[in-house]
Amino acid sequence: MYTSTTENIEVSVQPVYLDGQSNWMEKKFTFAYFIKITNSSNSPVKLLRRHWYITDGDAAVKEVEGIGVVGKQPIIKPGKSHKYNSFCVLENMEGSMSGTYLMKRGSEEVFKISIPKFALRANAN
Repeated sequence: MYTSTTENIEVSVQPVYLDGQSNWMEKKFTFAYFIKITNSSNSPVKLLRRHWYITDGDAAVKEVEGIGVVGKQPIIKPGKSHKYNSFCVLENMEGSMSGTYLMKRGSEEVFKISIPKFALRANAN
């Protein structure tokens, strides 16, 4: 489990290698990741956007940006969490992911929170 906290918002990530959806001969290594975002602040927050850095092997870095997570912009109340899962496909047996979420508190305050860097390793997660 990988965890980081920014502005009293905790992000926890658990990556999992999906052997049954991977193909070593085609250089297709599939990983799922399970995310839990916990709001320990005193006010609700809304997740507006995501920005990922996906490193495939040692060098190739791909950026992925978009609205919300898995088609949603959840509002997370104080003391509550939002959970979701997604996946990525690499061409190498290992890599990593990290990034940020753009959050909104109240009607004006917009801020970024860190998604911890986590390792993706075939047969090791």
